[in-house]
Amino acid sequence: MSVQMVLLPVFMLVLLSFILMFRMFSVRTGALKSREVRISEIAVGQKAWPTKAAQVSNAYSNQFELPVLFFVLIAIALPLRQADLLTVLLSWVFVVTRYIHAGVYATSNNLKARFSAFAAGALVLLVMWVYFALKILLAI
Repeated sequence: MSVQMVLLPVFMLVLLSFILMFRMFSVRTGALKSREVRISEIAVGQKAWPTKAAQVSNAYSNQFELPVLFFVLIAIALPLRQADLLTVLLSWVFVVTRYIHAGVYATSNNLKARFSAFAAGALVLLVMWVYFALKILLAI
């Protein structure tokens, strides 16, 4: 696979982090301007943010949890030339589940839908890691 094909899902996941970061900034700024929260209430902690700001903030924070394992996998697989078509296809599925998860978290926060997206992404990522490990260990 070409480097571009392997890295495009990575770039899209990075884009999601920036989208959520800017959305978080916007929602938090709005909450401060509307006086839903005061700076003194959030200066040393996150608990005082209104629900919407907390949701977007949590969706942003989640991009530095499970996706880290995805980034590590790609960072290892690419220079070892182990990123093939299946890896790229599974990468796209993982990225789509992350967009769905973040979208649900930052909007309706429907727990069933959010968990389903998270679980699907976690399962895809597990499959990616097992596939990668087998390719390395069994030289397939």
